Amino acid sequence: MNSEILQAFQRELTCPICMNYFIDPITIDCGHSFCRPCFYLNWQDISILTQCFECIKTTQHRNFKTNIRLKKMASLARKASLWQFLSSEEQMCGIHRETKKMFCEVDKSLLCLLCSSSQEHRDHKHCPIEWAAEEHRENLLKKMESLWEKACENHRNLNMETTRTRYWKDYVNLRLEAIRAEYQKMPALHHEEEKHNLEMLKKKGKDIFHQLHLSKAKMAHRREILRGLYAELKKMCHKPDVELLQGFGDILHRSESVLLHMPQPLNLELSAGPITGLRDRLNQFRVDITLHHDEANSHIFQYGDLRIICIGCHHQNAPHTTATPTSFLAWGTQTFTSGKYYWEVYVGDSWNWAFGVCNKFWKENNQNDNIYGEEGLFSLACVKNDIQFSLFTTSPLTLQYVPRPTSHVGLFLDCEAGTVSFVDVNQSSLIYTIPNCSFSPPLRPIFCCIHL
Repeated sequence: MNSEILQAFQRELTCPICMNYFIDPITIDCGHSFCRPCFYLNWQDISILTQCFECIKTTQHRNFKTNIRLKKMASLARKASLWQFLSSEEQMCGIHRETKKMFCEVDKSLLCLLCSSSQEHRDHKHCPIEWAAEEHRENLLKKMESLWEKACENHRNLNMETTRTRYWKDYVNLRLEAIRAEYQKMPALHHEEEKHNLEMLKKKGKDIFHQLHLSKAKMAHRREILRGLYAELKKMCHKPDVELLQGFGDILHRSESVLLHMPQPLNLELSAGPITGLRDRLNQFRVDITLHHDEANSHIFQYGDLRIICIGCHHQNAPHTTATPTSFLAWGTQTFTSGKYYWEVYVGDSWNWAFGVCNKFWKENNQNDNIYGEEGLFSLACVKNDIQFSLFTTSPLTLQYVPRPTSHVGLFLDCEAGTVSFVDVNQSSLIYTIPNCSFSPPLRPIFCCIHL
């Protein structure tokens, strides 16, 4: 083959980042191709879309399929290089003067066919060098895939811990203000209880803040370990076949060890003490809520924004909470324009529910099979993620780090003050008060539930 044509052919099979033959090649939107490991390691921030390293165009995808044709051609090119190496005089068997085609997995040596069947190697496991090299390379790529998945998971967790750390002090202060405001509505005899509860909340808040910083540091350290090991595996993949086989060592075992010890996000819980007499005071404004049964069981609760906050990812990657046929969304028959009102709902052991009040605008814009947007919705929601749960309030969307209510939850609507408060009835404790609500009455009760 003409040398210029051969060089052009080799260039087409060469990654422009590492300048080696492709391993696990991907082709992105603009048509340029790269080794998947090279592309990933040069992707500075996993959570945002990246650019092509050749033409600087932004790629619109995150999940890339292997370019099978390029992969096969690159494999053939490596085989050609291998046979060129094995055909040299230095690599001929010194005893039988034959080409060494076999690899002994016991002593990592190259053997000719006659040597591989000799008494010394008869009981050892052998296979053709090119097969062994490709098998080892594929094993490395599988382990790299696992490492990258863990790196992405760790990145999401680190982003979440960073966000929670940034807003933690503000969240604690909001909780303190809400509880302090609640005690101001109670008789003065609760002063000592108020002081005790607020001091305990402050101490817990400081302890958790310290734990968050430690958790962030662990995840940042794990990120460097994962990237370093991924880069090491990539370097091993790019080695010539013989070097790859003879230098393989315990790298897969070390990788497995790293994958077993992944730091997890903290399960934050900032519980507040009970407020004596809280329910008695709220029961003065008690109303009975009747659900509009004509609309029950006719909607899907698909509140994606809650999931986005919980897992700390972007909208384009956010999974939705998808309903089963047992899910429903129901409206209360009553409407409220002024005054103070209190009612309770039983949530039991359900992991996915939401209840609160909404205005006419929100109701009219969500009478279909999807619920999106929070403007005009003032609610408390519980969403299950894997084996954990998260509590949220809306307007604005805010994570609530309190124990999950497992019985009755109360809602206190104060139209004049522009607040909506949620209470854990069994614990006689305040979950949260949504302040400064822009109600735009009339307001209507709403309840959503999913049994997964």
